[in-house]
Amino acid sequence: MRERLNDTTRAIMDERFGRDNVISLATIDGGQPAVRYVNGYYENGAFYVVTHAASGKMRQLAENPAAAVCGEWFTGRGVGENIGHPRDPKNADLMDKIRVAFAEWYGNGHTDENDPGTCILRVRLTEGLLASHGTWYDIDFAAEWAE
Repeated sequence: MRERLNDTTRAIMDERFGRDNVISLATIDGGQPAVRYVNGYYENGAFYVVTHAASGKMRQLAENPAAAVCGEWFTGRGVGENIGHPRDPKNADLMDKIRVAFAEWYGNGHTDENDPGTCILRVRLTEGLLASHGTWYDIDFAAEWAE
């Protein structure tokens, strides 16, 4: 039975994914799955990726926002959405954390915040399966977004 995030699962997710992680991101492309590795940062029931609005993943999510992520003994489904440019004032607090998390590579030319097409992808998780020390947690993330 799926359970809401609790202190235990929240702590595991924060510890495991509240930093730079290479995760798999799956989208739908013309009715077929499309998957790729991305650098992701987790916070409060969502994964964040800095990308470009013209990328395949963003075009696919504009057509169908269904997304899935997978990494480090976690798999989850959710809704992918463009929440705007990294320099948008509404994203300032989040980007302060993302720049720290991605500091090892963020400024090496891979990401151009001067490009107006640069954006933040948020995957709001709706459900997920997390494994930790032999225990499986079936998590209902949707309840986090309903409040």
